[in-house]
Amino acid sequence: MKSKETYYIITIGCQMNKSDSERIAGYLEKLGYKQCQNQSQADLVVLNTCGVRQKAEDRVYGLIHNIKKENPKAKIVLAGCLSERKDVQKRLVGKVDVWLPIGGLPNVKIQFLSQGLTSLWLRNKTQNHDYLKIKPKYGSKFTAFVPIGNGCNNFCAYCVVPYARGREVYRSVQEILTEVRNLVEKGYKEIVLIAQNVNSYKDGEINFSEILKRVNDVSGNFWIRFATSHPKDMSDELIKTITEGEKVCRHIHLPVQAGDDKILKAMNRNYTVAHYKNLIRKIRRVMPDVAITTDIIVGFPGETKKQFANTAKLFKEIKFDMAYIARYSPRPGTAVYKLKDDVTPVEKKRREEELMKILRKTALENNKKYLGKTVEVLVAGESRKGEWFGYTETNKKLKIKDKKLKMGIGEFIKTKIIKAKDFGLEGEMV
Repeated sequence: MKSKETYYIITIGCQMNKSDSERIAGYLEKLGYKQCQNQSQADLVVLNTCGVRQKAEDRVYGLIHNIKKENPKAKIVLAGCLSERKDVQKRLVGKVDVWLPIGGLPNVKIQFLSQGLTSLWLRNKTQNHDYLKIKPKYGSKFTAFVPIGNGCNNFCAYCVVPYARGREVYRSVQEILTEVRNLVEKGYKEIVLIAQNVNSYKDGEINFSEILKRVNDVSGNFWIRFATSHPKDMSDELIKTITEGEKVCRHIHLPVQAGDDKILKAMNRNYTVAHYKNLIRKIRRVMPDVAITTDIIVGFPGETKKQFANTAKLFKEIKFDMAYIARYSPRPGTAVYKLKDDVTPVEKKRREEELMKILRKTALENNKKYLGKTVEVLVAGESRKGEWFGYTETNKKLKIKDKKLKMGIGEFIKTKIIKAKDFGLEGEMV
């Protein structure tokens, strides 16, 4: 018996969470649920959560409060990182109907979701990656996230992912290539290979470099992106493969997290600033046009002003194209949770703003290099003003000054760059 009820999914967090939500949607529709466009009208509301930052966690509490107020009859499923946190379960007792660690998705039954069961716990009885075999309902018609694995073995001192997702497990190369081929046959133009640490992939003798080569060899006109890489696993072989892969985008997201060796050691990142800078030199030597983006945490416990100054120095030296800067927030269960959060909120904000000031300057300098050049752009959508926008191979957001664009969303076009901003470009269709 299939359900005739409706569902609505709210995704909080990274690309991996978005991909997980696509598989949750695919599974629910297999059970007979239909997607609706409003949480206030859905019979089932799924919150796919992220516990990496306190801000993301706080958002979940606010959302559940609003859902209960607007739609008291809805069953609430809490999936993702927060689903196994005992303190979260205690705080939301009586408000969440089903707690769903993502690995437990294959165990979901209609009766679990529709019969009003209270605080049902769906443990992960299967392998960590079995849920990745579920056929997803892709959220885009031209860009697809293809998870190559799940979990993390690195245990960075500030991060909950190894506890929330478990140890690293990876899909077989055949399974990954089958999904990619099916997507390309359907006309997808951008394939994004994702995992907590893509470049630690292993399937027998096949590593991530080999995966990239095989995906690059799939017939069709499409781009390949990947995230996220760990600096300790960025090998010379992988850099060579990216350079030689005609479909692999010249954009590398390489989280540095801090620019001071003592802080990196306290974070358990297992590399030094010198190692990171050497990687960037290697990459830019063979790919001068590459875009480098990163993640940074400011205000890590014990981070002095001098140590933060080293991070600011690194920012000026590397000249990142983009950086995702987060203020440290203590996460229950992590190695540094019991340490004193001794950098004040005001100081964290100041440090974030200082890095953003440097970033805006370096990003603008990098973007000015595009002026007058003609680049390939993937058209991603149309704004409310009737203007088209898209992305370059180097992941630069681009506004297209052509309101009568004949090419559709999800198509490649040639665009001449006529204006550069700190975090974007403007171009005219050639």
